[in-house]
Parts: sequence; structure tokens; C-alpha cells
Amino acid sequence: MPRVQRRMPSRLLARSQSAHCAVMQQVKDTLRSTVRISFDGQVQKTFRGPNAEERFATEVRILKHLEARGCPFVPRLIRAEPEQLRITTTNCGSRVEHLDDERCHELFAELEAYGVRHDDPDKRNVAYRQTDGRFCLIDFEFATLLDE
Repeated sequence: MPRVQRRMPSRLLARSQSAHCAVMQQVKDTLRSTVRISFDGQVQKTFRGPNAEERFATEVRILKHLEARGCPFVPRLIRAEPEQLRITTTNCGSRVEHLDDERCHELFAELEAYGVRHDDPDKRNVAYRQTDGRFCLIDFEFATLLDE
């Protein structure tokens, strides 16, 4: 017997979508972006403001490059939605509050071995992943590919 696909009525779909948004925790809201974490731990970043399209394209390009190179200390790109200027990535843990300058410099220098210069090497772009005790780097909208 063939399967029949049913569509969700639009009023229920709207309610479902708003319920999904309600379970996302907003962690950053600036002139350049909004960042939310979903109930299942995925990170959703929406770009806005000056040069939003360019910054979106840069972050997507850099994350794809780092994944192809096997970089273990950055988020993985799950989805890119150019129409909404939104990306969804894996979660690299919680933001780091205290990190000495020397260790911070080491982390960003380590990224260059994967062919990327971060170009915003600040501790606000460092997260700590408890599952393996690893510092991770985030926020690649200003990064540069070194082999370009």
C-alpha cells in the first residue's frame, strides 16, 4: 500500500516553528550577528549589519576548508542558508572567561597549520569543550585562507 504524505496545516506549522524558536537560547545579539543555541546543542548564527553577505560567505568558506583539512578544534558546518544569511554549526562548548595571553596566542597560531589566519584573535572567540578538554576556536567571519 503506498504511503500518503500529509502536510501539516499552516497554522500548526507556524505554531511548531515558533515553538522551535522558543527553545533556542540567545547567547549573542550584536549589530553584526545573533547567535542562538538550540535545545539539541546546535549553534545558529544569523549575520546582519555591514557586509553581512561577505562575512557569511567567508565563515562558510573557512569552516568548509577547516573541515576538509581535518581541524579538530573548530565547529562543523551543518547547514548554510544564504537566503537568511544563517549558518548552523556544532557546538564547541562554553565561552572561556579566563585565558592567559600566551595560551590564547598559541591557540590561534595552531590554526595557521590548517591554512587559516583567524584575524580576530581574542579570547571571546575561544570556547572550551568539556567532552575532550579541548580549547576550540569560533567565529570565522573575518578569517583569511593563507593559501589564497
